[in-house]
Amino acid sequence: MLVFKVTPSEMFVSLWKNRGLTLSLTKREVIGRYKGSFFGLFWSFFNPLFMLAIYTLVFGIIFKARWTGGSDSQIEFALILFSGLILFNLFAECISRAPTLIISNSNYVKKVVFPLEILSWVALGSALFHAGVSLLVWFIAYSLFLGVPSVTSLMLPVVLLPFLILVVGLTWLLASLGTFLRDIGQLMGLILTAMMFLSPIFYPITNLPEVMQPWLNLNPLTIPIGQVREVLMWGQLPNLRMFSTYSVVSLMIAWLGFFCFQKTRRGFADVL
Repeated sequence: MLVFKVTPSEMFVSLWKNRGLTLSLTKREVIGRYKGSFFGLFWSFFNPLFMLAIYTLVFGIIFKARWTGGSDSQIEFALILFSGLILFNLFAECISRAPTLIISNSNYVKKVVFPLEILSWVALGSALFHAGVSLLVWFIAYSLFLGVPSVTSLMLPVVLLPFLILVVGLTWLLASLGTFLRDIGQLMGLILTAMMFLSPIFYPITNLPEVMQPWLNLNPLTIPIGQVREVLMWGQLPNLRMFSTYSVVSLMIAWLGFFCFQKTRRGFADVL
């Protein structure tokens, strides 16, 4: 009988041992999404470019929205908005797929030697590719209209790391639960919509009454969105205490998701 390890370190050991397979599956998934289309991978660049133009038109020109404490620049507002949506889209892509991750890859379940746990890393890798293209569009737009980004933007990978660990942990948890409870997949759309409007994507957290602001921090998107804007838009380093707390919580949630996944994976074949 195979014994599936559930130690916290195994989350990353498994990824490292299967890095070649993970990269190959991620590449196949990204390319497969655009297979058969005339423009192919160009769509991954065109989509965020188009959305940035739409945000600028709708919020900056039509609604004349401005960020509290920021400048009156329409482009700046669009970039602030876009930076938050990049994180939300990455989060939503993984979380919306998570409940059906095992079901949609049922051909791997009965292969005893296949490391099912890497499917969550593959989902994250695919979402990260599209987020990377969106960030490239963001940097190009910022450089063209606002000048050279602040040197603090080099901190972006550090700021994103705890967020990515949290996302893969939630993907493990939802993939495990969604295999047995199919209703979870139906709930994800509602939950993600609520999370989008209950995170500071379209408004700064300071717009809320002070009594409500701590509650908004319970949303896993709130802190990383704020920190990404700090390093990209405001030229500030992230709050060390908040970053450390978020990192610890992310690791705990990731291990919880991995633990549940490993403990329930023996039953996947029985329900598929």
